[in-house]
Parts: sequence; structure tokens; C-alpha cells
Amino acid sequence: MEWSIQEIAKKAGTTSRTLRHYGERGLLEPSRIGANGYRYYDQAGLVRLQRILLLRELGLSLPAIAEVLAGQRDASAALRTHLALLEEERERIGRQIASVRTTLRKTERGEELMADEMFDGFDHTRYEEEVTERWGRDAYEKGDRWWRSLTDAEKKAFMEEQAGIARDFGRAARDGLAADSEEVQAIARRQIAWLSTTTTPSREYVIGLGQMYVDDPRFTANYDKHGEGTAVLVRDAMKVYAERNL
Repeated sequence: MEWSIQEIAKKAGTTSRTLRHYGERGLLEPSRIGANGYRYYDQAGLVRLQRILLLRELGLSLPAIAEVLAGQRDASAALRTHLALLEEERERIGRQIASVRTTLRKTERGEELMADEMFDGFDHTRYEEEVTERWGRDAYEKGDRWWRSLTDAEKKAFMEEQAGIARDFGRAARDGLAADSEEVQAIARRQIAWLSTTTTPSREYVIGLGQMYVDDPRFTANYDKHGEGTAVLVRDAMKVYAERNL
């Protein structure tokens, strides 16, 4: 069974122009092109388009999506990964919504706020297994002790500092600044200083972490929400900084 480009665009809530652009970028080739010049897509094309749209929802840039698709030949395995990420994100957002509702209700009633309720859904410990696997148990335990030692205000300030750094990287990416430019390297210096709060960054650590920002859809989404290509700029800027200074 095949569907025309107009049918697919309508069903997917996108445009024919967008689908043609995906084709030009090598992301979504039609199964055939009719004598009238219309593009047609088969079932495999629909599955691939769904994967593209899911990755776009996660905030990935088109070059990053191309890398992910190239590395995931098994469509079923890829969709299971997407599903797990979406379910994890749904759970986290659900907890955040409940947390904000509780804060709003108690604020309006003049009731005492509880930190555990306010920050439910913002819990860094959900990354315990991943951090332990990547950098060892000591790294996780050290970071966990440090995080728990902070006051609520200090935790908020720490996260706001990183958000500001990400926004500045985003502006630099939108302005087309090079990773080794003076302006971008100044932002990278702030990024490394921020990382130094919890660890002593080595050259290998910084370069590896920057690569993870591109390889892991969650981190890519966190940066690319400030502008397409931001995560790639962060990776390249961190690599330049590490090679020059660490």
C-alpha cells in the first residue's frame, strides 16, 4: 500500500514542502515517484517518518536525526527506544505537573511548603545507573552527596546557571559563531567552570561529555531547544577548550 505526499503530509500534520525537504536531506526517500512527478511512500516510509517526527519532538536537529537513523537500522528496536524515552518523559512531566499543582494549592491556601513535594519530578537520582556505568560508582556518590548538601535555593541557582550557559550557546549557534571563536570559547570556559563544581574535568572527560550531548537525544534536546545545532556547537567548543587548556 502506498500514500501520496499530500496524504502523508495531511495525516502527519506537516506539509508536502517539509517532506520534500526531508527527502533532499536524505532522511526520507519516497518509495517511488509517479509519472506525474508525485512522490509516494510505502509502509516503511511511514515508519521512518514517525521516527523522524519523534526525534524532532525530542528537539534533535536534522543532522543529528540523520546520525541516529543511520545508526539504528532495526526499526522495531529504534521505536522501542523512542517509546521508552517518551514514557520516561511523560512520567517525569506528570510528576512535575503534580508538583506545581501542589505548590500552587498550598501557596493559595497559605500552607507550609515541603521541599520533597516541590521538587518531585526534578530528581537527579533517576540518572544513577547511567552515571555509574559511564563514570563509576564513586563519581555518582560524590555528586549525589554534593547535591543533597545544597539548600533548595542553591539547587535552583545551580540549575539556572546552566540554563543561562545553554541559552548563550544557543544565541551563538543562531549567530553562526565558530566553536573556536573568542565569544564561544568564553561560554565554554563557563561550562567547564560549572562542571568543576562537582568534579575535576580532565581533557578526556570534557571531550567525552561533549560528544554525549550530541549522541544522547535527551541532552541534544536540552540544548537544541535553544536553536538547531546548539548541541553540536557545545560539543565542538568543549573539544577545542579541552585541547587548548586541559
